[in-house]
Amino acid sequence: MLKDTLFQPTQIKRVLFFLIFDIVISIATISLSYLLRFNFHIPQNFLDSMFNMMLFFIPIKILLFFIFKIYFIAWRYFGLAEYRKIIFAHIIAYSIFAIIFLLFKEYFHPFPRSVIAIDLFLSLFFIGFIRISKRLYIERDSPNIQKRTIIIGANDRAVQIIKSAWSSEIPYQPIALLSNDKNVIGTYFSNLRVYHKNNIDSVINELDIEAVIIVEKLSQKELDTLFSKLNSLGINEIKIAQIFQDNKPKLEDISIEDLLARKPKDLDKETIANFIKDKVVMITGAGGSIGSEISRQVEIFGAKMIILVDNSEFNLYSINEEIDKSKSVAIMQNIKERSMLEKSFKLYNPEIVIHAAAYKHVPLCEENIKEAINNNIIGTKNVIDLSIKYSAKKVVLISTDKAVRPTNIMGTTKRVCELYAHTVPSKDTEIVAVRFGNVLGSSGSVIPKFKSQIAKGEDITVTHKDITRYFMLIPEACQLVLQSASIAKGGELFILDMGEPIKIYDLAKKMIELSGRDDIKIKITGLRKGEKLYEELLINDADLKTKYSSIMVSSNPPVNYSELIKKIDRLIQEEENLPKLLKDIVPEFNHQRS
Repeated sequence: MLKDTLFQPTQIKRVLFFLIFDIVISIATISLSYLLRFNFHIPQNFLDSMFNMMLFFIPIKILLFFIFKIYFIAWRYFGLAEYRKIIFAHIIAYSIFAIIFLLFKEYFHPFPRSVIAIDLFLSLFFIGFIRISKRLYIERDSPNIQKRTIIIGANDRAVQIIKSAWSSEIPYQPIALLSNDKNVIGTYFSNLRVYHKNNIDSVINELDIEAVIIVEKLSQKELDTLFSKLNSLGINEIKIAQIFQDNKPKLEDISIEDLLARKPKDLDKETIANFIKDKVVMITGAGGSIGSEISRQVEIFGAKMIILVDNSEFNLYSINEEIDKSKSVAIMQNIKERSMLEKSFKLYNPEIVIHAAAYKHVPLCEENIKEAINNNIIGTKNVIDLSIKYSAKKVVLISTDKAVRPTNIMGTTKRVCELYAHTVPSKDTEIVAVRFGNVLGSSGSVIPKFKSQIAKGEDITVTHKDITRYFMLIPEACQLVLQSASIAKGGELFILDMGEPIKIYDLAKKMIELSGRDDIKIKITGLRKGEKLYEELLINDADLKTKYSSIMVSSNPPVNYSELIKKIDRLIQEEENLPKLLKDIVPEFNHQRS
């Protein structure tokens, strides 16, 4: 135990170790310089000048080593940048000694001036060799040489990254830190200097940086700007320190989700918890991208029982494995089969129903119009009708921006669902719809498609250079859905603020940059059936703000319920002219067939 403590490296021990070594080496190199100058036989009258040189020169050299922070460099991480510091310190030290010699020649007389040059080269070699020796020893059999790294941020996470690097837990060698905090700029974290973030260009170039680790929290815009900056400086390896487990950092690549994520600032988790806690919640489409995340959120916010409904065996199994079995029931049912669905309502009597089941892929719905109508409209009608029949307190319909002035079958079926949810006599059941755009990384969306194409080395296909879409992270979108439902009184159409639309072409370019590949191009294929150049979230400018800036409420035009039911019945009975029948319900439907 005493032995381990004695040999445990510390800053003081490292400074003392190298200080002693540098003094010994300096004495040895000056002696060797004289020996070489006089062919290994130093005349007696030159011995005094040799001792005087040691007396004056060695303290100057040691002082400059301290000034250049050479004694604060971890032994195993000594590299080219650190050796440059030793060279500069030597040049200055020998220049100072040369000036002293010129000013006080008599004191050093007789003095062989060539000794200064000889000792310079000897000192640079031996002092540098001692410092590089440990790194050479450690890396003698190691194929993974640690990459020279700067850390963005100066906080506890940065300290942990440095410790993990010193323990060889991560393949990175922290060289310096960058921060905007004026209180830490110019200070040292574990002997690494903290520079101002504005100096990122010079720091990366002067310190030969190969990688960057980000430990501070950055907004999406800040992260995007930093990523572009680092790319322009030739840094392709950029990691984010996400979380720590057992004091070990988890480093992840920057993802496109990180660069596009727009996290709402007004998430009210307390309100959501009050809405969900101790309730029986049924989620249809529970295995899908949205449904599965809502299921997780509902569990987090304290639901008493979670009824998971999905017609996909694999999807249902996957989400059921994540949810506490004592609080969940997995029901493999199709929402189109009303009689089967009713058994579940009758058995579990859900208080909150969140309807996320839907066919959402535009091209598939265009090719399978009848199935899209049956699943999206009739399935939704079944869920709403049974919620009312079994006195659910609240029904939340997940809708889409494609329901606004729709140009495709999918968007139109969702608009019909919105109208039905608004019009149906709901008794004591509060029914609301929540509309939002694309969520990042959802199944079948553009991001997984692009990732797959990049992984295969294929060109990325974009339908139009000017096409735009809204994006939001799945967890934040789902939390806002629950937050909207918590403030609803029934009959509202809520619209989530998705920020600014993003050009899919720019998204593709950014994903290629993230991949680090230069062999992938972007191929324009032309708009597909029913596809819009841009999506809209609002029907008109009369939409009202709620107490949350991320949530707005829109007004629905009045619709006669009995007339709507007749038109929906015709959709069920007819097999032909279905787009025309849909337009009869949604007059703004402008079907784009090509």
